[in-house]
Amino acid sequence: MSTSFSEGVVILSRRSSKRKTKSSSSLSSSSSDHHQAEMDMKKLHDHGHSHGHDKSKSNNNNNNKSKRRALVSFWELPEYMKDNEFIHNYYRANWSIKEALFSVFRWHNETLNVWTHLLGFVLFLGLSMANFIQIPQIADLISLITRSFPISSYANVSHNSEDFIPQGTTNLIDLKQINTSSEMDIAPPLTPVTRWPFFVFLAGSMFCLLSSSICHLFSCHSHNLNIKLLRIDYAGITIMIITSFFPPIYYIFQCDSHWQFVYLGGITAMGIFTIVTLLSPSLSTAKFRTFRALLFCSMGFFGIVPAVHGSFVNWDNPKRDVTLAYEAAMAVFYLSGTGFYVTRVPERWRPGWFDLAGHSHQIFHVLVVLGALAHYGATLVFLEWRDSVGCLNINV
Repeated sequence: MSTSFSEGVVILSRRSSKRKTKSSSSLSSSSSDHHQAEMDMKKLHDHGHSHGHDKSKSNNNNNNKSKRRALVSFWELPEYMKDNEFIHNYYRANWSIKEALFSVFRWHNETLNVWTHLLGFVLFLGLSMANFIQIPQIADLISLITRSFPISSYANVSHNSEDFIPQGTTNLIDLKQINTSSEMDIAPPLTPVTRWPFFVFLAGSMFCLLSSSICHLFSCHSHNLNIKLLRIDYAGITIMIITSFFPPIYYIFQCDSHWQFVYLGGITAMGIFTIVTLLSPSLSTAKFRTFRALLFCSMGFFGIVPAVHGSFVNWDNPKRDVTLAYEAAMAVFYLSGTGFYVTRVPERWRPGWFDLAGHSHQIFHVLVVLGALAHYGATLVFLEWRDSVGCLNINV
C-alpha cells in the first residue's frame, strides 16, 4: 500500500511537472511570438519612416529643382547679377548650362537681348556668304565644279557628234573660237579691288553679335562664367568698332598707303588699349558702366579725323554724299544706342514696366544692328566706286 501511495505521488508529480513544462513552453512560445510581432512592427515602422523620408527627400529635390528653374526678382539675385535696379522681375539665377541653353526658347528679361543679336549674326553671316560667292576666284571655282558634272545625254551627244562633223566644219569652228578669244584679249580686263578689308568688317560684326548673344544667354550660370562672358562681350564690341574702320580707310586711302597705316594703326592701338583695360574684373561691374561707354565713344570719335580727311580727298567723287549719308546714319544709330545704354531709359521712368520688352539694353541691341547695316551699305558704295575708278584722278 505504501508502495502504491508512493507510486501515486510520483505519477502526480510527473503530471504536475509535465503541466509546468507545458505551461512554461506555452509561456515561452507566447513570449517569443510577442517579441517577433514587436520586431515585425518595428520593421514596418522603420520601413515606413524610411520610405517617408525618401519621399520627403525626393519632394525636396523636386522643389529645389523647380526653384532653380523659376524666374526670380531683382532682390533675390546674387550680388554679382544686380546690374539694373529698374528691371524688377523675370531674372534667371544659378541655372545650369543646359537650362540656360534651352531658356533661349523661354520668356525672361534676357530673351530679346539674346535674339536681337542672334538674328543679327545670322543676317551678317548670310551677307558674308553672298558676297564671298561673288568673288571672281570663288565664282570661277564654283563654275568649274558645276561644269565638271555635265548631263550624261548631252555629254554622249557631244562626244558622238564629233564623228559626224566634216573636217572643214571643224576648222571653221576653230577659226571662230580663235577670233572670239582674240577679241576678248583686246577688251580691258576687269580688276576688282581686293575684298579682305570688307570681310574683316563682316567678321568683326559677326563676332560681336554672337559673343553678345552667348553672354546674355549663359551669364546666369555662375559668377565665374559671368565675368568671363562679360569680358568677351566687351572685347566683341571693341573688335566690331576696330574692324568697322578698315573698309572706309582702306578704300578711301588706297592710293596712299601712308594714311592707311596711320589711321588703321591708330584705331587698332586704341582698341587694344580698350580691351586690355576692360579685362580688369573691377571694370566689368555696373559701377564703371559710364567709363566703358566713354571708352567705346572715344574710339568712335577717333573716326571723325579720317572722315573729314577722306571727304576732302574725294571731294569730286559723285558717290561722296551717299557714303556720307550712310556713315552719318551709322553714327546716329551707335550714339543713340550708347545713350540708351548709359541712361537706362525708358525703364528708369517706369521701373518694372519694361522687364520683358522695351528696356534700354534691348533698344541698344537693335540700334547696334541698324548701325552695322548702315555701315555695310556705305562699304558697298566704296567697293563699287573703287572698282570703277581705281587710283585714277585721285589727289591725296
